[in-house]
Amino acid sequence: MKFVKTFLMLFLIVIAATTAWAQNGQRPRNGGRNGCVNCPLSQTAFAVQPLSAEEATHLLYMREEEKLARDVYQVLFSKWNVRIFNNIAVSEQRHYDAVGTLISRYKLTDPAQETAGVFTNPDLQALYAQLIAKGSISLLDALQVGVSIEETDIDDLKAAIAVTDNRDVLTVYGNLLNGSLNHLSAFNSHIEAVSSN
Repeated sequence: MKFVKTFLMLFLIVIAATTAWAQNGQRPRNGGRNGCVNCPLSQTAFAVQPLSAEEATHLLYMREEEKLARDVYQVLFSKWNVRIFNNIAVSEQRHYDAVGTLISRYKLTDPAQETAGVFTNPDLQALYAQLIAKGSISLLDALQVGVSIEETDIDDLKAAIAVTDNRDVLTVYGNLLNGSLNHLSAFNSHIEAVSSN
């Protein structure tokens, strides 16, 4: 009888913990190469806090910057048919979607254009053209474009994190940063392999 009571108590604790986890909107970390950015941000995970003008500016820029990464990698995959570009483009789509969720949540005007390779920000439009031109020269150049994109993403994410105190925004930025660090490592490994051949 004592064993049955103990078992029932443990069972109820597990049920309660599972319910609390679901209500908090928490999701398990992926642990894969691309980090947890494929785990959608729950709209109820954190309370909405006011965004400063600077926070909003970073968020809108990050949306198009993630689009740029995705669009460039899709073009480079079509050009070179090397799987790393397709794999990371899929991850960048998740980055892009995660930032889009925040933009919707904070009722900001989304700057992202549906057409691939088209950007509202003129600096990103010019950068896109430069990256495509360089990435079309050789596979090594294309991989170096990947390094450049990820290094820029990392710097911009760190700058955005430094001025943000909203927990939902910080969670997404942290996941994106982990993803970009993994992408950078993957591109550098491919460059070493290509250079040694």
